[in-house]
Amino acid sequence: MNHLNRRNDMIAALQHRQPPTAVPIWEIEFHAWDAVSGKHMVLGQEFEALTATGQENAMRANAEIMIGVATEMHWSALSTPGGYWNQAPGQLAYYCLPDDARYRQFAILRELAPADLMLIAKGGGILGANYSDEFCGWMFDEPETIDNIAKKSFSDGVEEAGRYRDLGADAVFSPSDIANNSGPFFNPEQMERWIYPHLRRWVDAIRRMGMFSILHTDGDIMRYLDGLASCGLDAIQAIDPVAGMDIVATKSKVAGRLCLCGNVDCGLLVTGEPEQVFNATRKLLLACKPGGGFVLGASNAVQADVPVANYRAVIDAWKHYGTYDGGVA
Repeated sequence: MNHLNRRNDMIAALQHRQPPTAVPIWEIEFHAWDAVSGKHMVLGQEFEALTATGQENAMRANAEIMIGVATEMHWSALSTPGGYWNQAPGQLAYYCLPDDARYRQFAILRELAPADLMLIAKGGGILGANYSDEFCGWMFDEPETIDNIAKKSFSDGVEEAGRYRDLGADAVFSPSDIANNSGPFFNPEQMERWIYPHLRRWVDAIRRMGMFSILHTDGDIMRYLDGLASCGLDAIQAIDPVAGMDIVATKSKVAGRLCLCGNVDCGLLVTGEPEQVFNATRKLLLACKPGGGFVLGASNAVQADVPVANYRAVIDAWKHYGTYDGGVA
């Protein structure tokens, strides 16, 4: 594929239009850098153990690996390592960098990446589900406490987005699960109180910064699609197949209002065979390519134990079925 088209394809999809060349590819998190590149990404505790000079050298080497993989795999956009989810005591968080290093890694990527490769930052801004007893108790007994948490999530997210904007980010995604496999975590009244108002303000802030806004959420969110679309979001990532989300039905419901990013089943990527992955990706592309507003990728993180042959099967299917008339893969 002519890489000069990658950025234009991604912009068109995020604007809910049909791209000029091909369905863009973007992975919200990709952990299989070492297996695909044959080189070693230095992150997590290994990174933190280095000297300042060693960390700078590691980040430059990381950037070269990420850009190389993005180019080889025909990605239109690249996410950078961010802070990770809360870890259990003693659990190693691999795909993360300390706060200051996250911004420095992003700056190095922007310096080295080709101009047509969009960079998407992992930020925040929107309150997500929290299944702790304490949080659930506050939701019903002390809702004002949740009000304050939601406000802080928003203000912190906007501040973080501004830092990434200054470093050259093209888009920001907020990893904010509002549902699980059984359905939404928040009821309609709670969505109106804690989610939608801040989501609208966050989207407006991101747009004023000149970036695209993306919400990541797992789970079955079908009943809230209209509400999410009404907030002005550019895209939603996941469209979780494990939770029963049908991306074709979802696309028909929000066509022209939301770009959908996903949703090759992460479980299939780990446990399936390349032919199964190829066929699933082909089916996905044929169903969601018409009309645009679709970005191909896994339904969540591409884990480190995904067989390389399986991920290459995704790309092979895209080469055969992901282009529009006149596009060349």
